Amino acid sequence: MTDTTRRVTRALLSVSDKTGLIEFAKALAGHGVELVSTGGTAKAIAAAGLKVKDVSELTGFPEMMDGRVKTLHPKVHGGLLAIRDNKEHAEAMTSHGIAPIDLLVVNLYPFEATVDKGAGYEDCIENIDIGGPAMIRAAAKNHDDVAVIVEAQDYQAVLDELAANKGATTLSLRRRLAAKAYARTAAYDAAISNWFAAQLKDNAPDFRAVGGRLIQSLRYGENPHQTAAFYATPDKRPGVSTARQLQGKELSYNNINDTDAAYECIGEFDPKRTAACVIVKHANPCGVAEGPDLVTAYRRALACDSTSAFGGIIAVNRTLDAEAARAIIGIFTEVIIAPDATEEAIAIIGGKKNLRLLLAGGLPDPRTIGLTAKTVAGGLLVQSRDNAVVEDMDIKVATKRAPTDAEMRDLKFAFRVAKHVKSNTIIYAKDLATVGIGAGQMSRVDSARIAARKALDAATELNLAEPLTKGSVVASDAFFPFADGMLACIEAGATAVIQPGGSMRDEEVIKAADDHGIAMVFTGTRHFRH
Repeated sequence: MTDTTRRVTRALLSVSDKTGLIEFAKALAGHGVELVSTGGTAKAIAAAGLKVKDVSELTGFPEMMDGRVKTLHPKVHGGLLAIRDNKEHAEAMTSHGIAPIDLLVVNLYPFEATVDKGAGYEDCIENIDIGGPAMIRAAAKNHDDVAVIVEAQDYQAVLDELAANKGATTLSLRRRLAAKAYARTAAYDAAISNWFAAQLKDNAPDFRAVGGRLIQSLRYGENPHQTAAFYATPDKRPGVSTARQLQGKELSYNNINDTDAAYECIGEFDPKRTAACVIVKHANPCGVAEGPDLVTAYRRALACDSTSAFGGIIAVNRTLDAEAARAIIGIFTEVIIAPDATEEAIAIIGGKKNLRLLLAGGLPDPRTIGLTAKTVAGGLLVQSRDNAVVEDMDIKVATKRAPTDAEMRDLKFAFRVAKHVKSNTIIYAKDLATVGIGAGQMSRVDSARIAARKALDAATELNLAEPLTKGSVVASDAFFPFADGMLACIEAGATAVIQPGGSMRDEEVIKAADDHGIAMVFTGTRHFRH
């Protein structure tokens, strides 16, 4: 590629976000660049004492229809699209009085921000930019001759080139800016199309677009030979994508994935009702507990599986305090995420320089609707978020014995956790804490046995006479297809069971529970998580 330069003689600026605009316009003027602008942008530039030509002077037409029509004109698009070295294009420009536009600066109407603030339908429609994307795409297509800027952070790169190349830009920069421009309009259109689908309650539109803004380039993906990056979508859900990192090493791909899993799980626990802590390893909770305060919740969650917790991710549902912070730094931890933290807690965590501390500013609402997506070979699987909450379910007693109040409290707790553990899932819980977790097994019986084995190991470490599964309750994310899985749970000491129900052999499972004096309830809702 020959890195040809193109001198900038005329720039068209039309921006909704005017951050850095005046400084940039002054610098362009200093390079002898003629400034052309629209509406409020032109007024802002003129108010700064700079000479600026309104786009209506360029086109010979006034802005009309409440500003909907102002740049959709041959004198604008001809100036952007004309190939400078093409004789026919040059002749057309001359015969029709079209002047070249060598630099386009456009950031789009704030559609995403308008939706975020809960604006009404008509306001959202009015914030769909038409002329902006058209100009951006035209300039980007003709990047051999035209530079295009779609956000203020690229102003300096262009100014540096103008300074280094006597008022010209290089082809390499113009190509990078063009690629970014198309990505920006793609993400913008994705936000609009997904908003429309939501308004129409269309769960399967003919085309589905996903767009995002780069948060962070990552050193690698799940493994060192994989490349990766982290993007923010228009879904402003409190969590790792919105969190402020106060300290610690750069987050890795696995850190981000695991932290998201931890914070989504902790969102199930209302901080007004209880303090809660979730410890995650490899995207699965390895300990979850409620408590009167965060330090108690943390210690009870840690007791479930302290071995797996080493190098894990910790999420809490209240402002991280000093006592909890001191307890947490007692073992190696990768990330702590909380809605907020006290200054004392921040100082305590600061003693562990590599420990990442993230403050999300709020908790994700487990009931909020939304979309999740994952890729498959040649395809994209999109579904609504699992926003089912156990408190909203019509729980029915299936056995002769109903759960006691204490058992029902623990059953709901266990089912709340099961929603966030990879299938097949078995959760043993006692006194609002997990005491055994079986995750991701091909057989539900194996999940039950693994969770019980974990509880035995924890009992040995804690010097307990018997594992805490004795007298516990158990949750299954899906129905028991046979009685064997439930019988394995009973053998481990469970006295009550919560499961969705709906198996062809429900009667067989119910009979087995009755034969052992076990209470069992059906939720009617499954929580598969793959």
